[in-house]
Amino acid sequence: MKVSGSVINNNVYLAFLLTVLAGLSTGIGAIIILYIKKIDKKLMSIVLGFSAGVMIYVSMVELLSLSSKTISNYFNYKIGNLISIISFFAGMFIIAVVDKILPEEKNPHDLKTEDNKLMRIGIFTAVALAIHNFPEGIASFISALQEPNIAFPIIIAIAMHNIPEGIAVAVPIYCATKSRRKAFYYSFASGLFEPLGALIGYLVLLPFLNDAIYGILFGIVAGIMVFISFDELLPAAKEYGEHHLSIYGLILGMFFMAISIWLSVY
Repeated sequence: MKVSGSVINNNVYLAFLLTVLAGLSTGIGAIIILYIKKIDKKLMSIVLGFSAGVMIYVSMVELLSLSSKTISNYFNYKIGNLISIISFFAGMFIIAVVDKILPEEKNPHDLKTEDNKLMRIGIFTAVALAIHNFPEGIASFISALQEPNIAFPIIIAIAMHNIPEGIAVAVPIYCATKSRRKAFYYSFASGLFEPLGALIGYLVLLPFLNDAIYGILFGIVAGIMVFISFDELLPAAKEYGEHHLSIYGLILGMFFMAISIWLSVY
């Protein structure tokens, strides 16, 4: 993925500005928390299910497809699909190992209080989305460097995705800490990894990036997000309310992401 020096000089500021705006749109989702007076257990169950739905849908429908497509551009369709699948399960393996090696007092499976569980869920979600936003920021930045007109719909799509992701981070943090400020900051911070990815991509990684690396990164991120959804979010959602409430939240999260993707395309 080579970019000429003159193109970079002309578009770098616009590309970075677009990436910053896309990343910080997580704050729009977090702002919703500022206007919610009370979140009971049933709503918490729905929101946790919603968070899982957001992460599962964007991983399975968008990130895996993008992973396979970009790797196939570098190799071929058959090899691209195989490497994408390996990357996906490698992401699951990586986060499973991380979850396993954490000290017991920091492992969310061993925490006794609801507040601590929710705090860990919120942090895990924030970290997963931050990891997701990092390569996404690189990709959007590079596309904007190459052709700003192509980048605009990409940036809009990312911004729309980040709004429900902001909600997914902010709600469990707020319920754990009872602090709207902390909920907003954690959610907002996860979006900062979008421009951070753009900055590091421009300063350090630009000469080494290609479609294969992008595809592998997106596949790994998809695996991480799906694992966290099944291992953390959905079990917690079921604990806080009826089984059906968590499933309704899951479907709602998938629906929001599906609509955001559709709107960004059409």
